[in-house]
Amino acid sequence: MVHITINGQELTVEPGMTVLQAAKQAGIDIPTLCHHPAISDIGACRMCLVEVAKQRALQPACTFPVTEGMEVQTESPKVVAARKFVLQLLFSERNHYCMYCQMSGDCELQALAYRYGLDHWIYDRPFEPMPVDGSRRYFLLDHNRCVLCRRCIRACEEIVANHTLGTRQRGSKTMISADLDVPFGKSTCVSCGTCLQVCPTGAVIDRKSAYRGRVSRGDVQSSKSVCVGCAVGCGVVVVHRAGHIVRIESDWDAEPSRGLLCVTGRFEQLEEVRPRLTKPLVRRNGTLVETDWDAAMEAAVVGFRKARTSGAIATGRATNETFRALARTFALTGTWGKPLPVLGYGKPGTLADLEGADAIVVAGADPAETHRVVAYRIRRALDHGARLFLVDGGGGEYLQPFATLSVPPAEAAKVVEVVADASSPVVIYGAGLQESALKALKALDGKATFIGLPAAANARGAEAEGVKSWNGTSAVDALYVLAGDDPAEPQELPQAGFLVVQSAYRSALTDRADVVLPSPAWAERSGHVTNLEGRTCAFEAAFPAPEGVPAEWQPLATLAERLGKA
Repeated sequence: MVHITINGQELTVEPGMTVLQAAKQAGIDIPTLCHHPAISDIGACRMCLVEVAKQRALQPACTFPVTEGMEVQTESPKVVAARKFVLQLLFSERNHYCMYCQMSGDCELQALAYRYGLDHWIYDRPFEPMPVDGSRRYFLLDHNRCVLCRRCIRACEEIVANHTLGTRQRGSKTMISADLDVPFGKSTCVSCGTCLQVCPTGAVIDRKSAYRGRVSRGDVQSSKSVCVGCAVGCGVVVVHRAGHIVRIESDWDAEPSRGLLCVTGRFEQLEEVRPRLTKPLVRRNGTLVETDWDAAMEAAVVGFRKARTSGAIATGRATNETFRALARTFALTGTWGKPLPVLGYGKPGTLADLEGADAIVVAGADPAETHRVVAYRIRRALDHGARLFLVDGGGGEYLQPFATLSVPPAEAAKVVEVVADASSPVVIYGAGLQESALKALKALDGKATFIGLPAAANARGAEAEGVKSWNGTSAVDALYVLAGDDPAEPQELPQAGFLVVQSAYRSALTDRADVVLPSPAWAERSGHVTNLEGRTCAFEAAFPAPEGVPAEWQPLATLAERLGKA
């Protein structure tokens, strides 16, 4: 341990810590701008300068390591003067008229100006208007607001491993650029939005949430939840106002994503345009008409009592509690979507295994298409020296250029032969895994860890409750379809003479139903889902569902009770 003193307070800290880390551990606030806890420090902004005894110059706390006996002052007159000077220089460059900026009130640069009493500029401002890149669908880049902290560049490189962002030109002409200075919308950007979340100013702007409320003023609330866009189970923070989602942010502390999101988790879930269902519907004289819950449930009960055979098929986005109610109500159940092949061998792995992997095999899967965060984690592992092997076209266009070897299923043994020499290999497989590749990969049993990519978001939770992928008859007399808020409808449904659909939105599926029951959307639900690792994730509703819309599992529980199956 190392003994240091900060502002007269004696501390005992771990060796290797920076002054900033030691101060945070002790609850001492040192202002920062280019620092972000999820990315590496570069000491560029000079806001965290501190005075260290026996050092001739002020030192950046974010990169300066602690040493035995060190004495530090974080708010000495010399330090405060230096920070004010840095702020004056930053405000004298580009356009920082706060009253016109969508980040006003929630801007880190503005907050620092208030902290150190800046109320005007002391330097002339040779302001030259800079371009605004609006070529991206979900967010835009305003170079006028940029302070060149390079957080976005480091996030794109270290968190997502996409390496899209960099800088061009030098000195006062320096600007953030995408790839070889192409428009953002024509670059290799994957729209994960990580740069958007780490930006401390209004340089990267979310199109949908701009000017819709300030965090600092309490206009919006934040609730933690779990993304059900795929089976990864990323932690998200739902920023909402008056029962409407303003934006979705990543949860830096949540496993297994640790702040990483994809375009589905951050943006696409806000693109819903289907009409919302808030009242039950019953078909009368060939037309769906609104009714009350009691009448709708009675119509469903009558239909199922008349049926000789009945079953239920559900979206894989449902909660564990809903799948439990589904299995209790119907003997014949299933989810839509192709199931994972049963390996019969291999140690189950977690996404954390990718961090230390030296060889990664992707077989019968395209993570960049179905489980994007897994693809980003693979690219991150490649940046740290891992080798990538693809079987049966696995990996798709996003991963193919980085493969050491890519083979068809019949030649999977070639990959196994090379990977057998690795010290910590990981095999990632999907529903497209062919029988020949499945047999060949068995040679890695005991050597590699295996991670399956289920098509359904909560496939592991459904299976644990006894609901597997639909493998029942192709026709039943009565069918219950739990669609929830799934944007993808089932490609093929069992034929049924009587159809009940539980859905959050009106669609072609609900239009042909005999009974339609409203369902909450994902941000309105509470419960548990189980991700592809087998990790059970709990979440609470960000805000209540519309009046009259019950919990997702409630209609099933009511139906079971009335059918005498409770």
